[in-house]
Amino acid sequence: MYSEKVMDHFQNPRNVGEIEDASGVGTVGNAKCGDIMRIYLDIDDETHVIRDCKFKTFGCGAAVATSSMATELVKGKTIEEAMKVTNKAVMEALDGLPPVKVHCSLLAEEAIHAALWDYAQKHGITVEGLSKPKSDIHEGEEEAEEEY
Repeated sequence: MYSEKVMDHFQNPRNVGEIEDASGVGTVGNAKCGDIMRIYLDIDDETHVIRDCKFKTFGCGAAVATSSMATELVKGKTIEEAMKVTNKAVMEALDGLPPVKVHCSLLAEEAIHAALWDYAQKHGITVEGLSKPKSDIHEGEEEAEEEY
C-alpha cells in the first residue's frame, strides 16, 4: 500500500519541530479527514533562500510523511523555487501515495504556500503565483485526486 519512502518518512520524519521567530508560518487543515499541518520557514531576507524548514502535523502516517518530504524539498530553495513544489512533486518524491491519501500531499503544498504567504505579508512583498491560503483544503480536493 505505501512505498518504502513513505514508510521511512513516517517512521523517521525529518525536520519535526518549531522555528522560534519563524520568518513565515503556515497552518492548514482538512476537515474531511482531520489532518492539520503547520510549516515553519526561516528565510534569508536578502537572498530569499529558505535556510530552515520545520513542521508539526496532527494526522495520519501519510500526512506526516508528506510534511517531512515537503520540508526536505523546500530547504535551500528560493521562495520562487519553493513555489514550484507541488503536491505532485511531493508524491513523486515519496514514490507515490494511494489515491485516498492524495489529499495529504495537497495539505503539504498548501502549508508551504501558507507559510510563504505569511512571510510575504510580514515583509510587504508579492510572490508571483501566491494567493491567500484556504483555511480548509477540502475544497478542490476531488479534482486533484482525479488528475493524479
